[in-house]
Amino acid sequence: MTDTITIDTRGLSCPLPVLLAKKHLRAIAGGTLVHILATDPLAPEDFRDFCRVSGCVWIGSREAEDGALEITIRQAKG
Repeated sequence: MTDTITIDTRGLSCPLPVLLAKKHLRAIAGGTLVHILATDPLAPEDFRDFCRVSGCVWIGSREAEDGALEITIRQAKG
């Protein structure tokens, strides 16, 4: 079973959602599924870019029930 965490960055603007996620990612195991909740409309693009440079895997994004964005990535194995 894969570990899963949720990081709530709602109300934060670029670059803070990515910076907050980076802080959390340092403390979790490789392969962990990470759901990021965000309200910044540019967050999906920022996290796609982050995945390209960090080794994390972009899974996707969608609008959550409360109107926030839910971005899903997988922590880099390593």
